[in-house]
Amino acid sequence: MAWLSLLLFLPWFALLGALYWFYPRTPRPAARRAYDGVVLVVALLLSIAGMHWGYDTGAADARSGPIWRQVLAVLYAYGAFLAVLALAIPLRMRLMAGWRARG
Repeated sequence: MAWLSLLLFLPWFALLGALYWFYPRTPRPAARRAYDGVVLVVALLLSIAGMHWGYDTGAADARSGPIWRQVLAVLYAYGAFLAVLALAIPLRMRLMAGWRARG
């Protein structure tokens, strides 16, 4: 049942991932495409790990209701996805400055 949160947030993750992939439009060398692809895969994998961690955290507290398992799963998954993108964007900007300088 933990996968429900990923299913519900997958369209939003796809939208954020597409915005990350397509902007800025230039430069787009092969190194940037590879970097962006790795970042998006890592973001998805860490989001899945966060989702399971959040679900298990919610399930461990016997006093909380069943909805909190899903709420925590969504919060952890979303937080992990955004954290990866938040770290990757400034690094990509630095890398792009180097790509522009080379040609």
